[in-house]
Amino acid sequence: MDSGFYSAFTGLAARMQSLDLLANNLANVNTAGYKSEKEFYRAYTASLRNQGLSQVNQAINDYGLMGGARVDLTAGSLQSTGNDTDLALDGSGFFVVQTKAGMRYTRNGTFQLNTQRQLVDGEGNPVQGQNGPIQVPSGKLNISADGTVSVDGAILTQLKLADFAPGTQLSPEGSSNFAVPANTQTIPVTGQVRQGMLEASNSDPVTGAVALISLQRNAEMMQRALSIFNTDFNQTAVQELPRV
Repeated sequence: MDSGFYSAFTGLAARMQSLDLLANNLANVNTAGYKSEKEFYRAYTASLRNQGLSQVNQAINDYGLMGGARVDLTAGSLQSTGNDTDLALDGSGFFVVQTKAGMRYTRNGTFQLNTQRQLVDGEGNPVQGQNGPIQVPSGKLNISADGTVSVDGAILTQLKLADFAPGTQLSPEGSSNFAVPANTQTIPVTGQVRQGMLEASNSDPVTGAVALISLQRNAEMMQRALSIFNTDFNQTAVQELPRV
């Protein structure tokens, strides 16, 4: 089969994957603490380096595939809410929440008190202090820049914050949580806690809309190319099969 067909097909598949990624970024423009994902591409020949390809084979198979996505950890802007349980991190680091799947890390500080007056995230997962879930008695809640939690001046605990070395694999879960590989070491957090504020999503709707149009046009071009190749194959079959 013509290598151009494979090139067009893989190109279309890569663009469709990119569209899914971009659509998710746009869907989370208003999600506090959301970190957008950026796609990257790789050459198909990169996976064939140890197979001794000839120069002809390398040239034929030198087309792009979507290699995956990287999380953009650029900070979003901080927005005041006036809600004492809303928290943001000004600088690097993550809040820690306990989920059914284990400890997860987030920049989404949209927290609240549940019926047991535990500090929880939007899905009901307990926010972690230095000694576990944070139980908040009645009174004026105050959370200082270093994460110290107090009520009416009495110190309860300190928020558990985490950060990771550059290059650590952060796996997105849901709209704003991240998982890390087991036994990953944390590093000191340099960010400061801002009470009554939330970090906005770092997904730019304008840039995303422009990229969406560009990807759609590229996908349409790949679809036309596939249609042309398919027509050529059919014509060849009609012309050559009677000769067999």
